[in-house]
Amino acid sequence: MRLTRVFSGDKTFTQPVVWVTTLTMVAFHIGAVAALFLFSWKAFLLAMVLWWVAGSLGIGIGYHRLLTHRGFKTPKWVEYVLTVCGTLALEGGPIFWVATHRLHHQNTDQEGDPHSPRDGGLWAHMGWIMTGQTMNNGDGDLLPYVPDLRKDKFHVWISRWHWIPITLLGAVLLVVGGWPFLLWGIFFRTVIGLHSTWLVNSATHMWGTRRFPTGDTSRNSFWVALLTFGEGWHNNHHAHPQASRHGLTWYEIDVNWYGISALRALSLAWDVKVQELSRGENDATAVPLNLRSQSQG
Repeated sequence: MRLTRVFSGDKTFTQPVVWVTTLTMVAFHIGAVAALFLFSWKAFLLAMVLWWVAGSLGIGIGYHRLLTHRGFKTPKWVEYVLTVCGTLALEGGPIFWVATHRLHHQNTDQEGDPHSPRDGGLWAHMGWIMTGQTMNNGDGDLLPYVPDLRKDKFHVWISRWHWIPITLLGAVLLVVGGWPFLLWGIFFRTVIGLHSTWLVNSATHMWGTRRFPTGDTSRNSFWVALLTFGEGWHNNHHAHPQASRHGLTWYEIDVNWYGISALRALSLAWDVKVQELSRGENDATAVPLNLRSQSQG
């Protein structure tokens, strides 16, 4: 009865099923379960490394903080490498991902938000991509949100063929390590990565703490931040979307920020935009300083 009440009114159950996406998700979840029966430490460690490559370098640093919000600048070749890493997360190409996220920021928790929990928790988590109107790279509603990426031939190409890198990786893993490498390195870590990203859309708009009065339901979540390499400090992010640093205090672990800092130390990132709290204020009511850029060196 309680479960029924939780899902009652969820938009997921009022929309037509997108069968290609749904069947793909079912197949990957079956593969993730199968991986548990072919455990090896090498396969497990491989999955953890690829989870970081796809989820942190690809989604958190590449798709989100660089391509979507342009929180820092980097050489084009670095941008393209991060983008390829992002395709390994099975979350679509950069045009779809960036446009959807910019649309979310424009209409957070209002009409037009692609994945607001106000339409249901399951909808916000995964229902929005498995049912309803199918959004893709050529969707006319999304294209106006990515004029920058549409001018870049590489991003246009990789957005169309975003499935190629993960397919090639899967073939290599199967040859090198057999079924354990394939199931752990592709299926298991992809499913974990997908649900981690989806938790940002759902959980961090439902549970957690709020430092800034953003006018939406965004919240900071320590456990989601751990699963997403720092993306769980969502209230901080919604208050200052362009800032590359989401964890604003020493205890707000932000692996993606550490990665950007490493790129800056290697002179591979500059004009890094950060938001800092006022000196001596580390609690939930801290007052932010102005957004500023940190250059190389």
